[in-house]
Amino acid sequence: MKPLSRIVIIGGGTSGWLAGAMLSRHLKRELCEIELIESEEIGTIGVGESTVPPFVGLIQRLGIDEKEFIRATDATYKLGIQFVGWHQRAKSYFHPFGVIGQPIGGHDFYQCWLRARAQGDTSSLMDFSPCSVMADSGRFFPPAKVPNTPIGGANYALHVDATLVARYLRDYSQSRGLVRTEGKVTSVKQRESGFIESVVLEDGREIRGDFFIDCTGFKALLIGKALAVEHIDWSNYLPCDRAVAMRSEGRGPLLPYTRATAQSSGWSWRIPLQQRVGNGYVYSSQFCSDSTAKATLIRGLDGPVVDEPRIIPFVTGHRRELWKHNCLSLGLAAGFLEPLEATSIHLIARGIDFFLRYFPDRDCDLALVREYNRRMTGDFEEVRDFVLLHYAATARDDSPFWQWCSQIELPDSLQERIELFKRHGALRDGTDPLFRNTSWQSIFEGMGIQPSHYCPRVENVDYARIAGALKTAKAAIQGMVSHLPTHEEFLSAQNR
Repeated sequence: MKPLSRIVIIGGGTSGWLAGAMLSRHLKRELCEIELIESEEIGTIGVGESTVPPFVGLIQRLGIDEKEFIRATDATYKLGIQFVGWHQRAKSYFHPFGVIGQPIGGHDFYQCWLRARAQGDTSSLMDFSPCSVMADSGRFFPPAKVPNTPIGGANYALHVDATLVARYLRDYSQSRGLVRTEGKVTSVKQRESGFIESVVLEDGREIRGDFFIDCTGFKALLIGKALAVEHIDWSNYLPCDRAVAMRSEGRGPLLPYTRATAQSSGWSWRIPLQQRVGNGYVYSSQFCSDSTAKATLIRGLDGPVVDEPRIIPFVTGHRRELWKHNCLSLGLAAGFLEPLEATSIHLIARGIDFFLRYFPDRDCDLALVREYNRRMTGDFEEVRDFVLLHYAATARDDSPFWQWCSQIELPDSLQERIELFKRHGALRDGTDPLFRNTSWQSIFEGMGIQPSHYCPRVENVDYARIAGALKTAKAAIQGMVSHLPTHEEFLSAQNR
């Protein structure tokens, strides 16, 4: 054994400081030094101001007080995502977190609901989602505080200010011994084996390490430029390649969900924070100019502009090897998938989770590296397929962009998933997936993909039992939600 004694993180921002926080939490400082190099001159993109439920569990595992974190990052609660105009221009649907219904007679709720619909029941699937009902009425309460109730199976994530998150995690990491070094990396020194030996800063300082983590964004200074790892381009699946982002003042109620609105050449996001609103338009430069994108975004704002719009070019895809030799890539250096389902921060955290699971010594055993790359590639492909489903299943043909989307040739993994679901609502099980069955069911239903029939086995349940259970569950959720505080009221109580 030749244990790692020095880990060097190149780059700050959300990816660098999240990596620093997780490593400083799990590694004893007397056994392994952690140093992070960043330059104040290099700005961070910070377009991802929305998270998924595992992020809440992550801050809890880091020992961070949730109330304190919410106050420090201008955060609000997120029960899911509302998709406006994706399947058809005038319609919207909701992707909720947490459960949708409960099994009936030992049978999957979705199958029981399908049978009820076949019998003429008009209840929507979202009537049985506590998160959807709460979001629709603008209410919120932590489900963990009321287990064994109609909303006990709900879940939530957070909307956060990415800049404030990085600042919070920086303070957290430094308080646990991480050393921050101000500087700009200009070159990388490697051994004959290809392993990185050190990085050289602009002022001539040389920083050595046993292991390096590349958080340098799209520049990918280590994994891309030094180690020449190929980038796999997914532009043939995901058409958007640019985003314009800006902040505005909040107006109206503070909604406990993200809104993603389909536009003529992409989609726009609205992320409500306590003091402002994050807005953006993700679009395809093949079908839309930067000036048109800016005008479209500004026209859709519901409050005065706070800052100037920023144009962010990107290429979707990931590195063929996210870990090579003694270098791990995270964040934009590892890959990028547009923020439609707010997975950017999650993929960073997963990257460190798997790194800790397959933690190497200085030789970086190839078996560990291969398994890490296999698992992380699987995560990227899962997110790609889930995001792609929103585009490829559209019924819109009112612009060249949406006409292009309707002709996308799907990867086999998504095509097989769709065909399986169309039979009688069956879903493919994954290995520790991010998107559970309820997420796939919500998007399939929202995008107009429905099973031809319910599973025949559900005929073994007396229909009167199914009908009674649906009626009781629907009333119970509505009844409890009506007595919950509004999102603003709950946040105000948290901030006292």
